[in-house]
Amino acid sequence: MPAKPPAKHQSWSISNGFQFGLLGGLGVLTALAIGGALTTLAQVITYLFAAIFIALGLDPIVSLLERKNIKRPIAILIVMLGLLGVFAGIVLALVPKLVSEAALLISSAPEFATNLKIQPWVIDLNNNLGGGLVQTIDSVSSYISDAKNWPNFVGGFVQVGIGIFSGATGFLVILILSIYIMSSLTRFKKWVYSLVPSSKRTKFADLAEQISVSVGRYVMGQVTVALINAICGFIMMSIIGVPFAIALAFITFLLALIPLVGSLTGAIIVAVVALTQSPTAAIVALVYYFIYMQVEAYFVSPRIMKEAVSVPGAVVVIAALAGGALLGVLGALVAIPVAASAMLIIRQVWIPRQNEN
Repeated sequence: MPAKPPAKHQSWSISNGFQFGLLGGLGVLTALAIGGALTTLAQVITYLFAAIFIALGLDPIVSLLERKNIKRPIAILIVMLGLLGVFAGIVLALVPKLVSEAALLISSAPEFATNLKIQPWVIDLNNNLGGGLVQTIDSVSSYISDAKNWPNFVGGFVQVGIGIFSGATGFLVILILSIYIMSSLTRFKKWVYSLVPSSKRTKFADLAEQISVSVGRYVMGQVTVALINAICGFIMMSIIGVPFAIALAFITFLLALIPLVGSLTGAIIVAVVALTQSPTAAIVALVYYFIYMQVEAYFVSPRIMKEAVSVPGAVVVIAALAGGALLGVLGALVAIPVAASAMLIIRQVWIPRQNEN
């Protein structure tokens, strides 16, 4: 005759298994809900991270103005007005130039195609392709110069305009968030420090300040390096006659903010545009950027960034690749200061604890 206890044990096992399955299902649903929420809020999160990054980058300037006996709200206002002025200046200088050069491209398409077809390298390439290249150039020129197709260009310009407007709106949102973050940064730091036990509060605050200063210096240093890249590139493009020099300089500035691949990508874009002028111009552009990137890597960046971050080259590469894979361009931008912060914590917290043990 079967005993009672095993039946009770079986009943308990079934109940326990049901509860485990229910909790597991709820966990999966919760994870999916959180993932969906993060996907929906991806742009907001991106804006927030960008605002924190900018706020930490501008905070050293604000602190410098504070040391000049300027109150923090006024210092923040001065810095933000300066940043807005730079942004407005870039837009006012870039947009009219882009519009005028686009109109010039449409009106001079036949002349441009004629000049392109008589280039020796085009003639040689056309002969190797059996005459197909010249036919393609003529087709593109006819399409551009035909007034019937202009509405298509207008639609493209409208899309570009919408993109520029969206970018400007996003920039203003990030700027407003940066203002709020900078204005409450000191209070927020004090609140975070108060959560740490008093015995460790001083060391924690010192480490946090070092990380904050390191990130701020990195942002300013990277912007300075990118600005030098853009200015020198603009001078080179103006000398050899590369079209759209202002637009290309702005693009190279933005790309140079991205570690490792940014400068190289900008150089390739400039060389491709220079190729429409002549192969010689493209070669000159490539040679210039090859020399410049060596100078930047061994002379410019080390001198500007030496006080900002101290990260081995291998860690820089791994951090930039990992950040880019996780969060795209923003991830590549923040990866190096995050890696520097992690190494700072390891050096000042983890290693001393290991030595004590």
